[in-house]
Formats: sequence, C-alpha cells, structure tokens
Amino acid sequence: MSIWRKKSLDVILQHAQSSNLKRTLGAANLIALGIGAIIGAGLFVRTAAAASDAAGSGVTLSFIVAAIGCAFAGLCYAEFAAMIPISGSAYAYSYVTMGELVAWIIGWALMMEYALGAATVSIAWSEYLNELVGGKIPYEWCHSPFEKLYRTGADGVLAIKSAFPSWQGIDKGILTPDQFKLLPANLSSMVQIHSGIINAPALVILFLITLVLIKGTKESATINAVIVFVKVAIVLIFITIGFKFINPANHEPYLIPQGTPGHEGFFKWGWGGVLGGAAIVFFAFIGFDAVSTTAQEAKNPKRDMPIGILGSLLVCTILYILFGHVLTGVAHHSEFAAAGKEASVSYVIKTYMKGYEWLSTGVSVAILAGFSSVILVMLMGQSRVFYSMSQDGLIPKMFGELHPKFHTPHKANWILFVFVGAFAAFVPGDVAGDLTSFGTLFAFVLVSAGILIMRKSNPDAVRPFRTPLVPLIPILGVIVCLAMIAALDLNTLTAALLWMILGLGIYFGYSRKHSHLGKEQKDN
Repeated sequence: MSIWRKKSLDVILQHAQSSNLKRTLGAANLIALGIGAIIGAGLFVRTAAAASDAAGSGVTLSFIVAAIGCAFAGLCYAEFAAMIPISGSAYAYSYVTMGELVAWIIGWALMMEYALGAATVSIAWSEYLNELVGGKIPYEWCHSPFEKLYRTGADGVLAIKSAFPSWQGIDKGILTPDQFKLLPANLSSMVQIHSGIINAPALVILFLITLVLIKGTKESATINAVIVFVKVAIVLIFITIGFKFINPANHEPYLIPQGTPGHEGFFKWGWGGVLGGAAIVFFAFIGFDAVSTTAQEAKNPKRDMPIGILGSLLVCTILYILFGHVLTGVAHHSEFAAAGKEASVSYVIKTYMKGYEWLSTGVSVAILAGFSSVILVMLMGQSRVFYSMSQDGLIPKMFGELHPKFHTPHKANWILFVFVGAFAAFVPGDVAGDLTSFGTLFAFVLVSAGILIMRKSNPDAVRPFRTPLVPLIPILGVIVCLAMIAALDLNTLTAALLWMILGLGIYFGYSRKHSHLGKEQKDN
C-alpha cells in the first residue's frame, strides 16, 4: 500500500455532502470565528513589543507587511475551503494534493497549533485572571507542580538588596530560582517557597468551553460572537478616545533612526526595523486558518468560506493599524521598553489619558475575553480535524462519533479536554514555546504548495474562489512561511522534530493499517 495514495476530489466532495454535521454558520459567523481566533492578547502585547524593539511608530507599517504575508496563505486557504468544503482544513487539502503520509504529518502538526495552543492560552488566561483579581488566587492552585514561587517580606527585600545591590526587580519580594540559589543561609531562611499543585482556573475555563462546544456549533459561534463584540468594542473605544490624546511629536521620526542606542542591527531601525517589527507582530495574526475547519458546518461554504477567512483577516488588519497608530501617538515608542507586555496599554491610559482610567480595566477584560475566544476556536478547530481524520480511519472512529442530539463530535471534545486539560493543569506554560507557531506555519507552507499542485493535477475542477496571481502568490506564501520557520529557535525546532517522529511512529504502527483508502485500494 502506497503511503502517497491520494483521496479523490470527487469522493471527498460526496463525503462532505453526506455529512451529519449541522450547517448552521453564515458568513457573519465565520468572520466572527476568525476574529475570535486572531484577536487575543497579541494585539496588546505584540504592538508595544514591535514598536519599542524594532519599528517605532512604523509598527503600523509592520502590521501591513505581516498582513500581506498572511494574505498569501489566506488566499490559498480561501480557494481550498471553497473548493473542498470539508472539516480538516490543511489536513484534508493535503490528502487530496500530496497524499496520505503528508496529510497525516500536517494533521499531527495541527495538534501543535490547536491543542497545544489552547493549553498554552488557557494557562495565560489563568495567569491574567489572577492579575485581574489582585493575586487573590493562591499560588498553589493556579500553577503546575513543576513551578515554584520564591517570596519574601519587606524585611527580606531590604536585607537582600543590601547584600546584593546590583539585583533588579525584587522590590515586590519575588526572586528568581537562580537568585534564591545564591542567597546565604541567613537570607534564604527569610524566603517562603510556594510549590504549585494544579492550575485550577485553566482547567475550569477549558471545561466550560468544552461544554459549550458539545452543546452545538451554532451556540459556540453565538457565544464567540458575544466575546468578539466585547473585545472589539473595547479596542474601538480605546482607538476613538486615544485619538484625542495623540501627540504628533511622538510620531517624529516615524521610523527609528540609524544609530539609536539599543537598535544596532539591520532589523532594529529604519525600514529594516519595519520588517523586524513585522516578524514580531506576524504571530498576532495567527488563527484565521481555523475558520476553514468549520467548512462542513457552513451554510454556503463556496461563498462564505472565502468571506470568513479573508474578511476576518481584513477586519483585524484595520484594527491593528489603527491601534498601533494611537498607541505610539499617545506615548513615545521608547517608553514601552520599560512598560512591556500587557502593562503597556494600561501604562498609556493611566499616564496620558487622564479621566479615562476606567478604560484600563476594560482593556484587562478585553484581554481576558480575547484569551477565551482563542481557546474556543482552537478547541473547535482541533475537534474538527480529529473528526476528519477519524472518517479516513487514520485515528480511532470514536473521534468522529457525533452526539445524538447536538450533532457535534462530543467524544473528540472530551478526549481533547483530558489531553489539553492535563497539559494546562500540570505543565508550565512556557514548555510549549513556539510549537504553536511551528504548526501554523507548517500548515501555511503545505496549503500554499497544495494550490500549485492542484492547479496542475486538477485544472478543470470547479473553483468558486480562485487564488489570484498563481503561481506568484503561493510561491511567496511558501517562501515567507519557511523564512518564519527558520527564524524559530533551535529548541523549538528540535521539539517539533521529536513530535513529528512520534507522529510517524503512530502512522506506521496504526494509521497506515487502518486507513479506509488503503483498504479500498487493497480490495480493488
């Protein structure tokens, strides 16, 4: 049996028509799903980071460059989603264009994007919830058993700062593990060590979202739409109010000049800085591809899927550009080096937007809502990939069994909850690193390449939406995404390789033998 066997386009279209999944999603639902997956904390975190590290006020241009890079892949996704309206996204497209082994590899890689992504975001959700309530959740119940907190009181802070005057960042009484190891016995005795037990908030949010997903796709989309409305409304309020506080001097010069201290290197100033900023904010766009996993639940996928994918990408790009313009206009980009991460937006509001301090709380709510919708769309996308893979026999059939009343892949959702929940509850969030980004970019590469192959192998197939400027757009999509993969750190690439080796072991040990397509070809 060939590992390069491909699914027939006609067969896969027949399967899509006979699916028991409910078609309840319209174009507006799909756009909302895309926005829900794209706008997370990235908007608030990546903007300030890109502005202070590389692009300055030119971060608005960085957003445009990153959006163009995403658009290359988005246009390819749009053609496939309209042409092959089936759950599974890049997995299903690869099965038709490049064969079973490649399809399995990309299906396995998508677990890094969706499952591990949902786990990592749920951990961030827990951390940010604790910050929002002033740290009232005990450390033991919002961290994994592998994490420890080293905390000392006011007397300990004074004693440690006296003994180690060069140490920074211990004013709040929190020490790093390396700092604790350097303390002499008389000082270490003043430090309390808290060990995590379980990340309960992360587990709770995953459980609640799993219940929503099992209840139904329409219900999930409705709740997602409410969350999207809340966070987009807060972003628009910040943009609208912030425009009144823009100081034009903060946008001069628009790009960071050559020779600025701390900005040595081609990608740290000028137009090179714009490109460097684009690499930073690129990952704030990740998520629009999750729309394609719901193709079998779209009312009119041939029309609505391209609208959902490209529409959500367009809306988010406009919001990102306006947000970046306001943020770097109210405060100078150099200030964000100290403010950093989520604190940058709160810093701008509290420091320069007097009378609107309440908006800082709104931004916190928007970030928390952003995390929630990202988790929802990621888990939905992963369960649909599982559904499609189980229909092909590559994973056990229970992953594709639908609830008798709600017609959702409920068993896949519960299995996902156990897997993702275990990771979120007992594993530190930084373990996943950039694996989510690797899985996403790998999918983008294969989808872009798949358009080139499909145009050659099935030139006469009906294409309700056609990717323009082929082969230029797909080739640029491959090049841009491969460059992003190459930019990932060595540890991430090593972990991704080990994950792929594990996946290949499962394929040759189970999936290849149970493949429905393989059995059909053997019988024939």
